[in-house]
Amino acid sequence: MQLSLEGEGPLYRRLYRGLRAAILDGRLSPGARLPSTRNLAKDLSLSRNAVLMAFDQLLAEGYVVGRVGAGTFVSRTLPDVAPASRALPPGPPRPEAPARLSSFTRRVLALRPLPPPGVRPALSMGIDFRYGQPAFTDFPHDTWRRILARRARATTIRTLSYGMALGFMPLREAIADYLRRARGVVATADQVAVVNGSQQALDLAARLLVDRGDRVVMEEPGYLAARQTFAAAGARILPRPVDEAGLDVSRLPRTGRVRLAYVTPSHQFPTGSILSLARRLELLRWAEKAKAYVIEDDYDSEFRYEGRPIAAVQGLDRSGRVLYVGTFSKVLFPSLRIGYVVVPASLVKALGPVRWLADYHTPTFEQEVLTDFIAEGHFESHLRRTRARCAARRKALVTALREHLGDRVAITGANAGIHVAAFLKGIPASALPGIIGRAAARGLGLYPVWPHYVRPPREAGLLLGYASLTEREIRAGVKLLAEVLHAD
Repeated sequence: MQLSLEGEGPLYRRLYRGLRAAILDGRLSPGARLPSTRNLAKDLSLSRNAVLMAFDQLLAEGYVVGRVGAGTFVSRTLPDVAPASRALPPGPPRPEAPARLSSFTRRVLALRPLPPPGVRPALSMGIDFRYGQPAFTDFPHDTWRRILARRARATTIRTLSYGMALGFMPLREAIADYLRRARGVVATADQVAVVNGSQQALDLAARLLVDRGDRVVMEEPGYLAARQTFAAAGARILPRPVDEAGLDVSRLPRTGRVRLAYVTPSHQFPTGSILSLARRLELLRWAEKAKAYVIEDDYDSEFRYEGRPIAAVQGLDRSGRVLYVGTFSKVLFPSLRIGYVVVPASLVKALGPVRWLADYHTPTFEQEVLTDFIAEGHFESHLRRTRARCAARRKALVTALREHLGDRVAITGANAGIHVAAFLKGIPASALPGIIGRAAARGLGLYPVWPHYVRPPREAGLLLGYASLTEREIRAGVKLLAEVLHAD
């Protein structure tokens, strides 16, 4: 304990006054357990007799209570209260000096605030169309717990020690194997880095590739957290429009130095459009000519319901220009905080030291558990079940929107992913805060699309996530949305 022993008198009286002050000013809260007399004497370099005498005085005055076999605790009913000035140092308070912040921090604070992803509105009914939430009820909890327990029993020194900056090699091998089969990604395990979610992958890419003043192409609309990551790094953001075939590659800058382009080709965020094969090839030709990199964020490509899947942009790359980013948050659960980035071979040696400085590595134990989950076939079994259930939820959502809103709503992005964008025809974007507020008052969670635009649309748009809802909740939620809109 940090206690003041200043003042006059015997040491036990100084210790008594220090403990009494700590109790009265709240540093030792009611019910808190005091250290043992032996340990406190050792920590403060005092004789144990001095500590015993101080404790006896506190007991006699009612500041602490003793429990046989348990220890000494701060009394929950104190004999007096501390004067207002007791916890303050002598003399008038000095004004705190203004903080001297780095240019990076100043850029971050100047950006539009991002809501914490875990914060949810207080909903009386609990029908929440939050986008990005996986199907928690579909997750095989028993299987995961069994693997956790098995790995915990087999914990080794390797598990408890520092790991490799780029991740647990068996997991990197499992990810590389899965991506080759499922997404057509062409890479070895050496090119795979395990990271703490896709957001860290974007941050590491910015550290690796972006200098202040570099130009970075972003989709418009596009993923806000990605845009802010590159802006915080000092990049100049170049928004380029998205249509029903994805990013309009013809609008990419043909002159001037561009460092990289960030795209979500499999299910454009937030509109849900899919980048056509022709545009994917044109994007790669542009990157090679411009000597730029492409970050392909494949955040929810596992969920596709119509049409044949198109190979990942990375799998079409022949000049080492694509960084492929993925995550387990949308398929398993967000708190796992495991994602991955596949980098060109030319960047592997640079990425390791950059990652090491950031936070050393992703926790090894969780990587071992996930490796077993994949290797034993549970991951792909879970994915097949979840994909089928999400397809049913997606159908329920689209059907309910058509039934209750008809031609008053334009739906995009319904053929893939775990959310759709719904644009409310004839309703201005300025009316959306009121609609969201009235819906929340009735227990319905709604989320606007406008934060993901540099130039927000005039028409009101919503992002409706459906993976974590039942079909019954989806139908009830859309009905409630229609009632809120009709009330206007």
